[in-house]
Amino acid sequence: MTTLAIALQPTLELTDEQFEEICRHNRDLRLERSARGELIIMPPTGGETGRRNLKLGTRLCLWNEQTGLGEAFDSSTGFKLPNGAIRAPDAAWVRRDRWQALTPQQREKFIPLCPDFAIELRSPTDELEDVRAKMCEYQDNGLQLGWLIDPQTRTVEIYRAQQDPELLINPATLSGENLLPGFSLDLSGILTSSLESE
Repeated sequence: MTTLAIALQPTLELTDEQFEEICRHNRDLRLERSARGELIIMPPTGGETGRRNLKLGTRLCLWNEQTGLGEAFDSSTGFKLPNGAIRAPDAAWVRRDRWQALTPQQREKFIPLCPDFAIELRSPTDELEDVRAKMCEYQDNGLQLGWLIDPQTRTVEIYRAQQDPELLINPATLSGENLLPGFSLDLSGILTSSLESE
């Protein structure tokens, strides 16, 4: 099962409100909207990907709770990027000042900004080039730091603002660098399957 993109334009232009309504009535689907107005339907993840996603989100959330430097978000959160796309990273983080600058109404809807930090975890159904394109889209829309984690190849691509991606092969940990001070992501159980990590 692969990601499906349905081209709606020029026949139909999907507004934010219409997209939100589609998401509300199809809660079992993972949906995004591209900058070109395509409706993107992604299959549910398998067990290993779901397990890894939870580890990523939990570790980011625990660090954020200790530091209070911003807000962490899970894969169900939609971000409306400056280019008009609505994307949902597997895990994301926004600096506290940027979050606090949003109105209560903006916080309730798709967040109208690009996260400062985002993680995409490649699942077996993801085409690598599609996930890379998504990371570049975040980078082009203001992302400061991002990680594309690929358990299939045991690699991590690090995306930084206005820099070419850096490839790491089978790293043990990842650093949050200056953006997420003190955050070190232990990749045990993320780059390996649950059988390997036992």
